[in-house]
Amino acid sequence: MSTSAEPRVSGLEVRSIDYVPLNERHGKLWHLGPLWFMSNAQIATLAVGLVSITQGGNLIWSLLAIVTGTVIGTFFMAFHSAQGPQLGLPQMIQSRPQFGYVGALLVWLFAYVQYAGFNVFNSSLAADALHTTLHGGVSLWVIVVTVIALVIALVGYDVIHRAERILTYTFLVIFGVFTVGVLVTLHYPPGSFDLGAFKWTPFLAQFGVVAGYQISWAIYVSDYSRYLPPDVTVRKTFYWTYFGSALGGIWLMVLGSLLAAWSGKGFDTITSINAAGDKVFDGFGAVVLLFSALGLVSVTALNMYGGSLTLISAIDSFKRVRPTLAVRLVTLGLTAALSLIGALAATSDFLSNFENFLLLVLYLFIPWTSVNLMDYYVVRRGHYAIAEIFNPNGIYGRWGWHGIIAYLVGFACMIPFFSVGTLYVGPAARALGGADISLFVGLPIAALLYWLLTRSIDVAAETRLAEAEAEALERAAHEHREP
Repeated sequence: MSTSAEPRVSGLEVRSIDYVPLNERHGKLWHLGPLWFMSNAQIATLAVGLVSITQGGNLIWSLLAIVTGTVIGTFFMAFHSAQGPQLGLPQMIQSRPQFGYVGALLVWLFAYVQYAGFNVFNSSLAADALHTTLHGGVSLWVIVVTVIALVIALVGYDVIHRAERILTYTFLVIFGVFTVGVLVTLHYPPGSFDLGAFKWTPFLAQFGVVAGYQISWAIYVSDYSRYLPPDVTVRKTFYWTYFGSALGGIWLMVLGSLLAAWSGKGFDTITSINAAGDKVFDGFGAVVLLFSALGLVSVTALNMYGGSLTLISAIDSFKRVRPTLAVRLVTLGLTAALSLIGALAATSDFLSNFENFLLLVLYLFIPWTSVNLMDYYVVRRGHYAIAEIFNPNGIYGRWGWHGIIAYLVGFACMIPFFSVGTLYVGPAARALGGADISLFVGLPIAALLYWLLTRSIDVAAETRLAEAEAEALERAAHEHREP
């Protein structure tokens, strides 16, 4: 694949929400595969595969729900990935053309909560794994995990890509052996593979959580493709992201479902992994847990990196931010501190909280991903005046009512179909026996409404403005001025 013609300057990454100029574009397209594979191939993902089993579903239908949920949910996040090389921007700042310079704060708030929430779960789980194998106390390991992840996130884009590639190769060996052991040595309860034992509620609960988990990656993806040269194709960017994420997700979620079916009501993520690993040979469970902790450290770094970008975007809505290393350091430090406090205060009811959190993420980001993709691929077809995204008085306005209205209407239409465990079951979901089909309501409604509301946009005029500003945009970015 194409790379930058100029040599890269090593060291800490300075760029954040600003446009990446063409002379700094670099990397290989296939690097997206290992990055998204390993981002999903960690044991927080394993916990996503437990939902159907814990709600009374059998194993075969749980596995089918995992595969279908992953196939559908990953479709959306992979299309977001293709936006990065074309625009040279991180993901969430791209919401301004749809929601406005200030209006985009709506989705940025939800995104920041997601980053912090996932880090609470990830760092807690990593600390449990390290305490089980190395001892020392969960609180100590939470701090260690947070500090290491902070350093990785601070160095930035290139080291994150490199770390994920190394972890991918190691994962294939360790988890390859572990998976064979799970398939060969474990025994499952009667009826686990009975196709006639279908139940709608656990199937759709599992499907919804899986799809939500995959869609939740949509707010990350351009962050890790924006340095690629713009001549990489949308199709190939989509493929590398899609298959990397889908394979990693399916692998770990299926493992989670298999372990939950084997363990029964006494399932605990760390204990079950340790016990299943030791069935391969004594001590192998500890090896799996130690490597799993490394995977969780890496994804915690991804969340800090994305959280920093989102926080900078939010601050920039009120006061123009000049991208510097100091800005990155402060926002990363704040994001790490919030994650650390949350992890240290987290309750032990991991599974229930994680399931509810994933469902809430699904609900919040279904209408956003629908609006964003409709705008990029159908309304504007990838043509944006990038300099205007950083102009509070620019053509995209301070409030993008087309996007805000489509988002709110799409979300409102989903509410009757929500089914969030004991927290809330909407009337439509109750009529369906607790089954949650809100995904199939919010996506088409938000997309269609946004398309209807934006029929008057003069895309040709925006394209001409982008062409007129292109040279100045490159010059400003090269000199590290705004944007």
